[in-house]
Parts: sequence; structure tokens; C-alpha cells
Amino acid sequence: MAVSISHLGYRKLSRVIFEWQAADRASLLALFVLIEVTSHWLWCAFVWWRQDLYGSYVDMGLLYPLWTGVTLMLVFFFWMVSRTSPIRTDTSSLYKWQAVMITLYSLYIAVVILVMGHSSLVAGVSLVGGAMLGMMLIRRRYVWKAFLAHIALIFLVTLIPYFGFTIPNLRQMTITSFPLDTYSYLTFSETAAIENAISAAIFQNGTLSWDTFNQLRSSSAFFWRTTHIYMALPKAIFIIYMFRTLLLILDNSKAEIMQYANQDELTQLKSRRYGLTQMQQALLAMDDKQDFSVVLLDLDWFKNINDNYGHDVGDQVLSEVAQTLLKSLSEEMIVSRYGGEEFLIVLPDTTHEGAMTIAKQLRKDIAQQVIKSDDNVDFYITASLGVYTLTHEERARIQNEYKALALEENTQALTEARKNRRQGERRQERGSHSSNQAGAQQTHAQKRISQRRKRAAKEIVQAQLPSDICQRLICIADKALYEAKDRGRNQVVSANHMLAAETDKIAVLYATS
Repeated sequence: MAVSISHLGYRKLSRVIFEWQAADRASLLALFVLIEVTSHWLWCAFVWWRQDLYGSYVDMGLLYPLWTGVTLMLVFFFWMVSRTSPIRTDTSSLYKWQAVMITLYSLYIAVVILVMGHSSLVAGVSLVGGAMLGMMLIRRRYVWKAFLAHIALIFLVTLIPYFGFTIPNLRQMTITSFPLDTYSYLTFSETAAIENAISAAIFQNGTLSWDTFNQLRSSSAFFWRTTHIYMALPKAIFIIYMFRTLLLILDNSKAEIMQYANQDELTQLKSRRYGLTQMQQALLAMDDKQDFSVVLLDLDWFKNINDNYGHDVGDQVLSEVAQTLLKSLSEEMIVSRYGGEEFLIVLPDTTHEGAMTIAKQLRKDIAQQVIKSDDNVDFYITASLGVYTLTHEERARIQNEYKALALEENTQALTEARKNRRQGERRQERGSHSSNQAGAQQTHAQKRISQRRKRAAKEIVQAQLPSDICQRLICIADKALYEAKDRGRNQVVSANHMLAAETDKIAVLYATS
């Protein structure tokens, strides 16, 4: 099916980059070129129709061959978007036709830029905007080569007049008060400046009246300026519109990717990774006098639900339990699906008593929830919960212990550096070769101690907790959860109560496995 104007709708453009086939995108680019070439053909027709007015500004002898070339390009690109287009009918040679299109268009637009008076506006839009638009729709390698060829052509056109060669120009020079024996960009720019000065001379008191407007409209400078705007501005607006659409696509794709990454698709809760990230951020943002509680919830006998009712009912149970958690908890609390039938609930600025109250209420809400399956079978589910609260006193102890370890590591590194330095000094006395080797070891040791010192100083200043503190808190809550399972399920167990009999509470968090 050939590309038509209806494909220029916003919704179509929003899918063109990611969903359309290569042939569709190439045909769309041919349509864009066709629209641009049509505007050029209409300009030629307008100048021919009003040649009595603009004939003195335009080289009519050059206009006719230019008009013929524009007509041929118009026919070619009309064929490219028609139903008989080889882009659509011969997909095996698609890349060949892409190369043909970009080559012909590059040559065509280069000729237009040259004969229109070397307008920087037209050249800039065509060179940069056209290349970026082409890279969105066809093979980027072809567009990149065409872009480099245009740059080379710019250098060539800039230098060739100074070697005595004349480049045909559609703009007819109307100033003859000084000889124009040779053609160069210098005389062209000077002539354009004089034309602008003459156009400005028609103003009275620096203002534009209705009487002087007609004079300005018929001036050479005004005609060519409006021509350059006509050639460049619509194209620039369209390209900006295309890139605005592309940015909207990227924004929507980014939002969708972030949603999939941060949200569990089944339960609509936060994903495990995102939940842990928010947990760590909430822990670091806690004040010195605030407690931090963690609840780990696991559904009882969930495997039996999948075996007896099917995985669809199991998914329904997870989804309904997730909605119960969201309804029962406030927005400040972080709820995520930790894995399988486990849910992680983070309660910032919540005491142990408050966390136990919330956990017990969640257990009751889940136990009272009726699950209705598609087979008209109603059943209940229960959950076991493990609760652990990191009190602000305990957090302060861990931070102090962490600082002490950082200082101890720093001290050990300093001691090692001094030892290496003394060894290096002794080896230096034994010979030049040993001196070089010792110096290298000393330099390496100094760099290592400098890095350690900076890292330790940063950690001490920030008073950070261990990097795996979140996993350790969850590990303790998980022990309480398994204790609830061992006690018969459908219970809430406090890890703080389990640890109360132990003498070293910090060691539980800080011990290495």
C-alpha cells in the first residue's frame, strides 16, 4: 500500500520509528521529499507567472532548466510513493533504492542551494535538519555519507569562485553602478548589502507606511529574503515537529521501561529491586531519634493453592493480597513483592510496638479475606509475618562500630605503608636496581593508602551504615518469619524478642557469614 498524506497524522508518526517496516519508512521519506519538491515547483511557477514583476530579479534563462529539473524530480518521487513504487514491490533491492533516493535528493538540494543565492538559512536546514530526518527513516550509513558529501561541497563552492570559475546563480544582480567583471562571494555579498541599503532608503523616518510597503514588496532584497524563508521555514517547522514526536516517543518509552523495572506486573506493587532501593534511601534519610521497622510476610500453604486450584487462582490470590496491603498501609510505607508469595513491608519512623500492631492487623485482614475462584469455590488464606525493628540506639552503635572499623583499616594501611617505606629505604642502600624496585613499591603503597584514607574519611564523615544493611535487616526478619512457620503459621513473630536473650545485638547484624 502506498504512503498517503493520512500517514502524517500524529498517532501514525508516534509509531513510525519503532513499528513500521523499512519499506514503509523509506516510502514516507519519499513523501516528505515529494512535498518539498512540490513547493519548489510552485515557486518556479509563481515566478514564471509574475515575471513581469520579478523578471529583473531572477535569471529567467536559468529558471527554465531549473524548473525542468524540479519537474523531473517531482515525477521521480511521485513514482516512489505510488502504488507501483519499487520500494514497495521489490523489497529485495530496498537498500539500493534508498541509496538512489538519498543520492538524487542530495544532488538536487545542493543545486537548489547554489542557484538560490547560497542562503545560509536554506543550507543549514537542509544540511542538518534533512540529515537528521533521513537518519530516522532510512539506512543511516547512506545519510551519513550524503552528509559528508554536502560538507565537502560547501568547501568546494566556497573556494571555487576565487579561482576564476563562475557558478550559475538564479539571483539577477540589479546594481550596475560598479563593474562586475568577475564573480565571487565577495562581490555578491557587497551587492546584496547595497540592495539592502537601497531597500532601506524607502523608509521615511525609519518607519514603514502603506505607501512604502508596495515599494518594499517589489524590491529585490525583500523578494529573495521571502524566497529563502519560503524554502526553509516550512521544512524547519516540519522537522522540529518530527523530532518533537520522537522525543515524546522516547519519553513514553522511558516511562514504560521504568514502570516495568520498578513495578511488579502481577501485583502492581514495587518490584524487589526497586523496593530495596527505596528501603536503603529511607534508612539513610532517618533522623537520629527515629526507629526503622521491617516486616516480611509469607502466604501459608501457597503451593497447595496452586496445586488444588491452578496457577491462575494463585495469581488471583497474590493480586488480592497485594491490594489488601495497599489499602491497609499508608503511602509513607514501602510495600514490594519480595519474591514468589513473599512481601516486604518497610515502615520508616515506626517503633517496634507500632510495627507489631500493624503486622497483627495485616494478619487479621488477610485471614478474613474470602477468595472467590472461577469454579464458585470460596476459601480463605493465612499469612505468617516476621517483624524486626532497628532502634535508633542500635543504629547509632552500628554506625560507631562502622567508623571504628574504617579507622582501624586506615591505621592498618598506614602501618603497612610505613613498613614498605622502611623496607624500601633499606633496599635503596643495596643498589640502584633495588632502589628502583623499592621506589615503585613505595609509590604503589602510597597510592593505595591514599585511596583507603579518602574512602575511610568519606565514610566517617557521612556516617554511613554497612552497604548490605538492608539485606541483614531482612535476614533477621526472615528468621522471625520461619519461627512463625514453625509455631504453626498464621502468626506474627518479633525478631527483637528472639534476639533479646543474646548478649551482643550488634554482632547479629554485623557478623560476616
